[in-house]
Amino acid sequence: MKYKLIIICLFTLINTAFSQDNYDVDLIPGTLKNRANSCIRNEEILVDMRSPENVLLTVKKAITVFNENGEDEARLVLNYDKNTSIKTIKGEVYNAVGKPISKFTQNDFSDVSAADGFSLFIDSRVKHYLPNLNQYPYTIVYNYEIRNKQNLIIPRWIPKPGDDISVEKSSYTFICKPTDEVRIKTVNYAMEPEVSTDEKQKKMVWKTSNILAVKSEPFSPNPKTYRTSIQIAPKQFTYSNHKGSYQNWEELGKWVYDDLIKQRNTLPPATITMVKDLVNDEKTDKEKARKIYQYLQDKTRYISVQIGIGGLQPIAASEVDRLGYGDCKALVNYMQSMLKAVDIESYYCVVEAGSEKISLDPQFADMAQGNHIILCLPLKSDTTWLECTHQQIPFGFLGDFTDDRLVFACTPEGGKMLRTPKLSAQNNLQIRKVNLSLNDDGTALGNMQTVFSGSQYYNHESNIEKSITEQQKALKIWYNLDYIDFKNITYLKDKTDNPKIIEDVKVNIRQYAPVENNKMYLQLNAFNISRNIPEIKVRKLPVYINRGYTDEDTITYSIPENVLTASILPMNKSLESDFGSYESKVTVEDRKIIYHRKIKINDGTYPAEKYSSFAKFMTDVNTADNLKLILNLKK
Repeated sequence: MKYKLIIICLFTLINTAFSQDNYDVDLIPGTLKNRANSCIRNEEILVDMRSPENVLLTVKKAITVFNENGEDEARLVLNYDKNTSIKTIKGEVYNAVGKPISKFTQNDFSDVSAADGFSLFIDSRVKHYLPNLNQYPYTIVYNYEIRNKQNLIIPRWIPKPGDDISVEKSSYTFICKPTDEVRIKTVNYAMEPEVSTDEKQKKMVWKTSNILAVKSEPFSPNPKTYRTSIQIAPKQFTYSNHKGSYQNWEELGKWVYDDLIKQRNTLPPATITMVKDLVNDEKTDKEKARKIYQYLQDKTRYISVQIGIGGLQPIAASEVDRLGYGDCKALVNYMQSMLKAVDIESYYCVVEAGSEKISLDPQFADMAQGNHIILCLPLKSDTTWLECTHQQIPFGFLGDFTDDRLVFACTPEGGKMLRTPKLSAQNNLQIRKVNLSLNDDGTALGNMQTVFSGSQYYNHESNIEKSITEQQKALKIWYNLDYIDFKNITYLKDKTDNPKIIEDVKVNIRQYAPVENNKMYLQLNAFNISRNIPEIKVRKLPVYINRGYTDEDTITYSIPENVLTASILPMNKSLESDFGSYESKVTVEDRKIIYHRKIKINDGTYPAEKYSSFAKFMTDVNTADNLKLILNLKK
């Protein structure tokens, strides 16, 4: 009996071990294959914070790639620098039936500089690996260990990194001393972690399984707001020989100011004298700041500098003054130092930059948030924000890279949460006036002037400095019309507090209004047709419109003598919804057809059940935008 029991136990152990390592694709449940380009079979992440200077990250991850679109999930990319060392990497690749076909080690990884094309100095490097396979499906298994000499930024857990990825099982384990104080941010995780504590350590384990791939939903909020994640921030920390503690933004801001910025804002006496002389004739702090900002733009250029603690700390203002370049941290610090020389207060602000508006979490302070630095001037009459890395951007204008989001200001008194100005639908304007003459063969020739402001200014600003050839290429992509050519391209930039770009071009559109059987077919909206958005029967996520805008087009068509105007009737179209408004109007004056169109889209977050209304509104707009006139020709 005892012998039989031993045999059963051995069989169970062998079967368990086999099932853990069996990567036969047929073992994946069908529900996890549906809509998935890849499946995370098993992921085990262990973060062992042995001390603030010694944090070990151990990862085992098995990913099955179903097709070419799932390749990105199989790619392993690891960054390392003086604070981060890769201890071991090894892995295997399995075919569709779970048979091993190759192994790899750290020697098989590509090892390159992390330089991004803008970096002058950088000590970070990247190792990356992707198996060179053309047969799907296959499974790749990674095992690696990384040692971090800091605990200011703890690796977070995001078990499902994309819509088209399913997850069979994933776990995240965090180990620390029982006396260590940590704060934990949990998103979309309803259960409590498994916790065990003894005299030496405290262990917390989060687990999840059977997460299905889903169809991506357009106009969805940022995935960070709804995907499962765990973020940990220790109270006591070490980073590159800098030590500190914090539990909120106020304390973190105090540390950043005192430890990273305070000793970096000294300027040479000659520069201080120069700055004072520069603004001597200016009457207000804002005008003084404007003058200094122009000096900054004329003198410096943006180059990323990532050495030592460069990822968090700016190089000294005196170095930027001497060299004439720096990264966002350095240029903000330099501008702040020059303002300080003339007694103008300013705040060094951390922001999550990008076209999508992402705010820092006011309830959870940590240094993992934010990727850019901007400057805030809390002037008495008018708070002013400055983007210090751009040599052409107007004074006081941020653009859609940093507008309308919560940022973290580092001040002598501590951290403060501030919101950057919003570029609203009323300000994000595109106003276009066009005069086109139609020839007998349907060719359209004429002049087009477009005024861009708000976020639409920022979208077109980069086109100004391009060569004529590059401008023509960019315009063809932007206007996306067959047989269109652009000539006499000119740009005028108005760099006032509400900046504008005025684009003037001559256009020639061959065969724009085709002629057939004594009829000319004219699509009235030549340059700005709104797209349909897909219908979704069961919408799960809220509808998120990142940024509103207003477009207004007036096109005047001069028609040929052989077109009969009597049959052209005035037309009006008007649409209203929670998401915006639309109107178009067609009138006829003498031998001219005047088409006027205006659309306004409102930003905001709307309930999921409103999506069908949004889709209908945009479909109706698209239908109206595609209105064509059939013009009768004289026989």
